Amino acid sequence: MSSDYPVPARLLPHSYPFVLIDKIIERKEGKSIICLKNVTFNEAFFQGHFRDNPVMPGVLIIEAMAQASGLIISAEQQSSAFLGRVSEARFKRAVVPGDQLVIKASLIEEFGPLYVFEASAHVQEVIVAEAEITLTIS
Repeated sequence: MSSDYPVPARLLPHSYPFVLIDKIIERKEGKSIICLKNVTFNEAFFQGHFRDNPVMPGVLIIEAMAQASGLIISAEQQSSAFLGRVSEARFKRAVVPGDQLVIKASLIEEFGPLYVFEASAHVQEVIVAEAEITLTIS
């Protein structure tokens, strides 16, 4: 599937303020996804991280990559996916208000209830973070 569309609530069990995906740009069921997160100054986390130099927390970038990864398999699963492991995480540049975070994820392995993804976050086609994300299905 390839098109711009908002994230349907049935695909992502999170709700405001914890939805970190604004739009699905491209989705290949069971294989890969590209999503968008518009990073605005109004995000609650910018009030305290950091007051004079607002930066999106790395853990929220990881969570955005995990949510995108979960969207790859969400339609084929009847249960929720939970973050099981984050490995090889690297942060290469700060994400600040006004950035458009493009999140890319691909399924690389499946072991029963465990799904392993290669995920990256980009701003203006430059990688700002990357990690291997493992999700487990309950």
